[in-house]
Amino acid sequence: MFFDNLSDLPTLAQKTNFSIFAADSREARKVLEKTYKSAALFLAPDEKTGKISVDMVRDFTALTNSRDTLDRFFVVLNAETLNQHAENAFLKNLEEPKSHHHFVLVTKTPSALLPTILSRAQIFYLKETNSLSKQVAVSDKVKTLAKQLITADSKQLIELASELSKKKDNPREYTLEVVGTAIEILYKSYFATNQEKFLKKLPNLLTLYDNLQKNGHVKLHIVADML
Repeated sequence: MFFDNLSDLPTLAQKTNFSIFAADSREARKVLEKTYKSAALFLAPDEKTGKISVDMVRDFTALTNSRDTLDRFFVVLNAETLNQHAENAFLKNLEEPKSHHHFVLVTKTPSALLPTILSRAQIFYLKETNSLSKQVAVSDKVKTLAKQLITADSKQLIELASELSKKKDNPREYTLEVVGTAIEILYKSYFATNQEKFLKKLPNLLTLYDNLQKNGHVKLHIVADML
């Protein structure tokens, strides 16, 4: 979904329990602080490491234990700096969110987040950022393989699975990059056209990504999860 102006951000955030905004974190913070004041709580990267750690996420989400029933906004700035463990810790707080809690991630690069994060959120692109027109930041080879993964029939899928599993260096990490790119391509295609056909294979790709992250067998899961 698109939004025209940062001033729309507070209203959009209030309409969902979990949202991602492709926007500048500094400007988004100004708007949320102005609108929601103390109701907006912020988590930003550590100044020394430039990252958001799992411990920082746990301390931040512990604030959700308050008995206050008023609307509260838990905002993660520069969300692309969350490491994988931090993202997984964040996800645990989204299993049964309270109706008055609104989790907001702000990042210029939503594709840098885990597919499991993207699949649970309402994603908003600020039109002026031209987020959807930007090329996927991977090699041409990875983009080609990602497109093949999206369109492959059963025979082509088996051949592709064999090719990826036989890669000499870190086949799982390379395959994760291919799968992640395929997911990003489908998301961008959907938000650019609003055609739901681009969402049909997303559940399979998200399942595949999760299984590969858990050290699942590359060839086995590509075939089993995508067919």
